[in-house]
Amino acid sequence: MGFARTCSVALVGVEGVVVEVQADLEPGVAAFTLVGLPDKSLTESRDRVRAAVVNSGGEWPQKKLTVGLSPASVPKAGSGFDLAVACAVLGAAERIDPRVLVDVVMIGELGLDGRVRPVRGVLPAVLAAADAGFEQVVVPESAAAEAALVPGVSVLGVRSLRQLIAVLTDAPVPDEDPEEPGRPGPLLAGLRMPGAGAVTGVHSLHATYGQGHDLADVVGQISARTAVEVAAAGGHHLFLEGPPGAGKTMLAERLPAVLPRLTREESLEVTAVHSVAGLLPPGKPLIDVAPYCAPHHSATMQALVGGGPGIARPGAVSLAHRGVLFLDESPEFSGRALDALRQPLESGHVVIARSAGVVRFPARFLMILAANPCPCGRFSLRDTLCECPPSAVRRYQAKLSGPLLDRVDLRVEVEAVGRAELARRGAAGESTATVAERVRAARERAAARYAGSPWRTNSEVPGRELRSRFHAVAGAMDEAERNLERGVLTARGLDRVLRVAWTVADLVGHDRPDATDVALAVQLRTGVPRGVPMAIGALA
Repeated sequence: MGFARTCSVALVGVEGVVVEVQADLEPGVAAFTLVGLPDKSLTESRDRVRAAVVNSGGEWPQKKLTVGLSPASVPKAGSGFDLAVACAVLGAAERIDPRVLVDVVMIGELGLDGRVRPVRGVLPAVLAAADAGFEQVVVPESAAAEAALVPGVSVLGVRSLRQLIAVLTDAPVPDEDPEEPGRPGPLLAGLRMPGAGAVTGVHSLHATYGQGHDLADVVGQISARTAVEVAAAGGHHLFLEGPPGAGKTMLAERLPAVLPRLTREESLEVTAVHSVAGLLPPGKPLIDVAPYCAPHHSATMQALVGGGPGIARPGAVSLAHRGVLFLDESPEFSGRALDALRQPLESGHVVIARSAGVVRFPARFLMILAANPCPCGRFSLRDTLCECPPSAVRRYQAKLSGPLLDRVDLRVEVEAVGRAELARRGAAGESTATVAERVRAARERAAARYAGSPWRTNSEVPGRELRSRFHAVAGAMDEAERNLERGVLTARGLDRVLRVAWTVADLVGHDRPDATDVALAVQLRTGVPRGVPMAIGALA
């Protein structure tokens, strides 16, 4: 009779739960039983593990084998348990000393030839292992750089089960040829389980991003450029309406470069989501810039907010976490999909209920909605080019529900660009670098104001706190309050005007919002001109 145990990690959304993998060998008819609430892909690991052990030069025990995954109440899915199951079985068969397996977390899929293949969610899995007090982790070699982002954990990246067995038995480690998987190469005598904080078997990977598109490329559109700057500085959602070709998509694509670079904590959050989705950029284990996600209008509700059959996967709103979600041709999205955005817009996360449990994904994003004025897009030109009947125009514009638009702080009409503006020389707008510097300074002012609170940007502050603790200059809100009485603004809209006014004040360097800051905020909220300069530079 033999027994051994090691550990792996089960993912529930982007949260990891350390799972103890136990193997027990007893005399009897040869059989392999896997218990502990495994799904189909995990149940199939019995055949993968058996073939991998045999093809790695090991001998499969001809006894009654039971592998248990504890805690049994946590649903377990995916092929990432293969490596832990194989080593637990070899430990129970005394091919590996069971004592060296106890304090090691193993994550990886096994090929039939013994190769260790990458799996999704390595970063959140290693984060869970570190939180549980583990200091040694084994992962596929291709995922070692991702796992090494977690401080205080030693990471061993292996190409094959043969390599891992050699490390655990203190034998010379073969270098598996990556061009011919499974073929032994020269011996690597120096590969051993590393100390805490070290990475073995891989080189550190670094990647740089290009500068991207520049805001100076956008012709005209002073109001829309100002709205983009205010959105970036305060984290406010934005609605752009205008004819095709006016520059709505250009403005949205340039917004991520205006946003500040992610902090270390934010980078780990974003990287964890993209790791679970299997969408980490090649050679870029850590995402340190704001992500940009622009789903097509044919996307389903599950593609937009997450879910799908089987294991719930993060949707576009989670892939845009700490970045930008751009919904072009937003009235063409299904009504159910758009209404599903209301909950993450308010809470900053998505909750997906399944029969096996509840999955929670982060979803704190900056949303940009873009729409044409009518189905053909020419209604705003106010000439005979638009052939849409009035009923079609009303139906089209009504596809964006009032409750959804009420959660959008900024609404701007993007005018068609004329020939004179295109031909004008030397009139380029401010560059991305100039605007990004103002945004960075504004965010620093907001961060200093909200120090010690759970809020980082003006858009996150609850209305009650705004009204009780963060007042505008005396009398500055009078006109906005009159708009509330006339029904131009809702109570939620009035709070959002105050939030935007604080962002304008941060951009122009005011200690508190004055009447001009509030007037610009009302104009950006309602789209009705208030006779104030639209360029932030003119207000500073």
